[in-house]
Amino acid sequence: MTQRKSESARLNLRLTHRKATALAASLTTEASFQLADNSTLFVDEVADSIVDLRARWNTLMRGLIASEHVLGLGGEVNE
Repeated sequence: MTQRKSESARLNLRLTHRKATALAASLTTEASFQLADNSTLFVDEVADSIVDLRARWNTLMRGLIASEHVLGLGGEVNE
């Protein structure tokens, strides 16, 4: 059985968040991104295969979710 070489895969993600600047900062070492108007974040991922892209997606989402949770804690006071 011969394994076929996978073609590269690409992901373009656009998200809007009131704290997009902070989310962008959390991606500095994770992904290539652009920040537009301080509320829209564009993330561009390229991988050698769909499997690699899926792994990048999972890492990216975990980082964004964790950052969003931390940002949400900013206004809470625990007593």
